[in-house]
Amino acid sequence: MNVGIFIFHDIEVLDLGGPFEVFSVATRVKARLDPESPPPFNVFTIGETTAPILTRGNLIITPGFSFTDHPPIDLLIIPGGIVSAELKKETVIHWIATTAAKAKLTASVCTGSFLLAQARLLDGKHATTHWSDIEEMKSLFPKVIVEDQVRWIDQGHIITSAGISAGIDMSLHLVSRLQSESLALATAKQMDYRWLGNSNATPSHNP
Repeated sequence: MNVGIFIFHDIEVLDLGGPFEVFSVATRVKARLDPESPPPFNVFTIGETTAPILTRGNLIITPGFSFTDHPPIDLLIIPGGIVSAELKKETVIHWIATTAAKAKLTASVCTGSFLLAQARLLDGKHATTHWSDIEEMKSLFPKVIVEDQVRWIDQGHIITSAGISAGIDMSLHLVSRLQSESLALATAKQMDYRWLGNSNATPSHNP
């Protein structure tokens, strides 16, 4: 499964690094546990261009691909950070909408949900975001059913998570959903991360 993570100026580093690490580690763990099986995930980053981007906190990252040359994406992940500039870019919102339409799954971390909402992907759906941005999301996107006090919400094709570290929990949930709970637990153990499993989701919204 190709996992494409969109990166942009002022992205929150852990919003990117958390999911990237989960799917990368899951692939390494699967290879150790079952050497004969194909790699479950191929993770890469995409920028609007391949020019280096400056994260929130001033880490410089170079995208692996651009909007025009990336491989097909099965799981699209939209991290958060300071997204105000990206919300105004028609090329970015159009790319998110069209890429999500082709992908099997689309997920967001933190304020990445604002970009999904701007692309009209969350209309009529339950979604979440960083706790400090809940009220703004409700105000800007009244068609979205915004919830707090939850680490992630799985709506089938669309999955959103709360702030920053919640992207790790959501990604482990997706490993569990796409591969197996045992692989997700083994991945969390390898990462030395205390994952509480699917108990942190909103059960009524899980497929």
